[in-house]
Amino acid sequence: MTKPLIGKVALVAGATRGAGRQIAVQLGAAGATVYATGRSSRAGRSELDRPETIEETAELVTAAGGTGIPVRVDHLVPDEVRDLVARIDAEQGRLDVLVNDVWGADPLITWEKPVWEQPLDAGFRTLRLAVDTHVITSHFALPLLIRHPGGLVVEIGDGTKAYNDENYRLSVFYDLAKTSVNRLAFDWAHELRPYGATAVALTPGWIRSEAMLEHFGVTEANWRDGAAKDPHFLISETPAFVGRAVAALAADPDRARWSGRSVSAGELAQVYGFTDVDGSQPDAFRYISEVVDAGRPADVTGYR
Repeated sequence: MTKPLIGKVALVAGATRGAGRQIAVQLGAAGATVYATGRSSRAGRSELDRPETIEETAELVTAAGGTGIPVRVDHLVPDEVRDLVARIDAEQGRLDVLVNDVWGADPLITWEKPVWEQPLDAGFRTLRLAVDTHVITSHFALPLLIRHPGGLVVEIGDGTKAYNDENYRLSVFYDLAKTSVNRLAFDWAHELRPYGATAVALTPGWIRSEAMLEHFGVTEANWRDGAAKDPHFLISETPAFVGRAVAALAADPDRARWSGRSVSAGELAQVYGFTDVDGSQPDAFRYISEVVDAGRPADVTGYR
């Protein structure tokens, strides 16, 4: 098994669970040294009060073949992010991949309610977690990333620009957050181009995160049973799928072709040939557009 990212250093901001965890793991599987950050640690949990920790993520990175380094960081606190980047510089002298995956706002969203029925404090906290964290992290990390040509920034969101431009995303605050993340990748691409670096907005599909599996009352071993609750759940994918998308981008010497673009893991799978852990290539956003939004019966034939 080749390890194209040996000698490369990555920072996955928001790597405690879900997509961030598996992005870190898949970068590690490709040989990278990965700094896995988040607020949930064995030393204490974030307000989400979930059991996953950054230490577990780092151990999974190392077990996959990379080097995992956990660092407890609140990415809303500039001093903590500054110290994190200074540590990476002191220990590695470089940063090749930055993944902005900080989120943690699901419990704050009031779904399918107009703005006048939205609690403002929770809404603005959502935007702080989803947007400010990404800007703060980029502010401190990008000067290290551009020290060597070829760096990659990946903004992880929900929905491609094409999809989000045409669809209301369930709440004004959620909509703003996910639209903003795509725009940030466009902005970073513009600012990084003179330095030979690339920025891409990347979305997973319907991801079977730890919390999503719990919501459907299933495990990864029997996840298809979740279709009893929602037949469209059969298009869902593991977090490893988007992780493999990031690893493929990072290993591509021609990654600049994607700079400034907004793509899905399903789209990149068709280009790079990677699969989900079951060997399939779920194309969730095409399915959502052509089946779910069109009101057609659930049928994943031709979509994974």
